[in-house]
Amino acid sequence: MLTWKDVINFSVNGNPTPDRRVEKTETEWRQQLTDEQFRITRKKGTERPHSGALCSIYDEGQYNCICCNTPLFDSTIKFESGSGWPSFTQPIKTNAIKYHKDTSLGMVRVEVMCNTCDGHLGHVFPDGPAPSGLRYCINSESMQLDSQVESLK
Repeated sequence: MLTWKDVINFSVNGNPTPDRRVEKTETEWRQQLTDEQFRITRKKGTERPHSGALCSIYDEGQYNCICCNTPLFDSTIKFESGSGWPSFTQPIKTNAIKYHKDTSLGMVRVEVMCNTCDGHLGHVFPDGPAPSGLRYCINSESMQLDSQVESLK
């Protein structure tokens, strides 16, 4: 189980090696993604709180990267944080997520990205529920729910 100490370590000392890499040109990403998906995942945007389609969905399945379809989160670790974005306590695999120190907006945060394609997902915070204490705050537009995959119950 990842902890805040692990997250900080990855953001400072380097991320785990992904299982594979997906790299495309900006033109290729624009052709594949909607304007909003492109703005959020490729330009590090964010959606308005409580506006994302996946905020209030708690169906079983797996949340995959909208850009490269890499599995990111399992539905069993999703929780209602009240933040206005889908929230999770752990990635599906340690090397699914890439961590980057983010000093934009005059504060220090840890940005999370898909480790396969570098798509911006959101941020992780140390104010989640036990036992990990992590809250991955993720944009709905960065993911798609695959309800055909059984959750990790």
